[in-house]
Amino acid sequence: MVLVENCKPTYTRIIIVWEDRMPIFSRRAVTLGAAAMLASPALAQKLSDRPITIIVPFSAGSGPDLLARLAAEELRNRWGQAVVVDNRVGASGNLGAAAASRAAPDGHTLLLYVNTVLMNAALARNLPFDPVRGFQPIVELARGSLALAVHSSQPFTDTRALIAASIAKPDDLRFGSPGRGTPHHLAMELFKLRTGAKLSHIPYTGTAGVVNDFIGGHIQSMFIPVHVGLTHAKAGNIRLLALGSGKRSPLAPDVPTLAEQGVAEAEVDLWYGLSAPAGTPQDIVERFNRVLNEALSEQRVRALLQSQGLEATGGTSKAFAELIEKDLPRWVSIVQSAGITAEN
Repeated sequence: MVLVENCKPTYTRIIIVWEDRMPIFSRRAVTLGAAAMLASPALAQKLSDRPITIIVPFSAGSGPDLLARLAAEELRNRWGQAVVVDNRVGASGNLGAAAASRAAPDGHTLLLYVNTVLMNAALARNLPFDPVRGFQPIVELARGSLALAVHSSQPFTDTRALIAASIAKPDDLRFGSPGRGTPHHLAMELFKLRTGAKLSHIPYTGTAGVVNDFIGGHIQSMFIPVHVGLTHAKAGNIRLLALGSGKRSPLAPDVPTLAEQGVAEAEVDLWYGLSAPAGTPQDIVERFNRVLNEALSEQRVRALLQSQGLEATGGTSKAFAELIEKDLPRWVSIVQSAGITAEN
């Protein structure tokens, strides 16, 4: 747990490494300095004298954790409000989500809501919370892209060649993921459903292990976050074939999308937002939505997120609610069609 009430209005330059099931950010002792930052906006009326807690269901330093701390800093600067980031790790994110769903609906407890909450719900039964009705969506904060990649020892230069080879020799090609039900796993299962590709799944127990084995050529393919994949592609270890997004990434403008290569309806982005417990008054939701949209519109925030492979999004609370509502049945359908369970 980190109290950010007394933080100086500076941001740390952060470099991503990958560990477990989410991006990890290592903080360098290099700051941009107050002189290089835009002046903080005039303070608006704070919510109350009590601190706001943002529950992050993943470890400190993860991608969701970075976004929570950015949101906390913006709220502190704009409202003069004390904000606590509380990392509740466990049960693939379900522990933190459950705690947030049980909190008082008064705006003082928020959840850094990631679409893995919905993926978990598609896989698991009897969750201790309702992933849709248990929360009041506030705003989508950012999105990240996954790229379909192969090891450089493989001859494939596009998805068609990979699909054809996997069908011709289904026992020869393996793909890895950080674990069953992770976005990396479900992205490949969706790709297989849409194309008929035959690749065997090798689940790991964290991102570091699967990436290391992928770079070493022990597995032939995986969906990998685009900014991580670019580092290894430039080193000549892997080849990025396509992005699993609806549009090309500014980080990799030369890498086509799956749709451009003839694979329709196979999009899988990582998205992140903030939600409050169900029953939170709409006027409180709109106050948070307004201030966070203001922050996400600023170039310094957008540039920081882009440097980490994330695209600032923003939007209305209604739009975020609609995204959540339509995403859950989508993942349920994919999980059922692919015959995926928590054990396979």
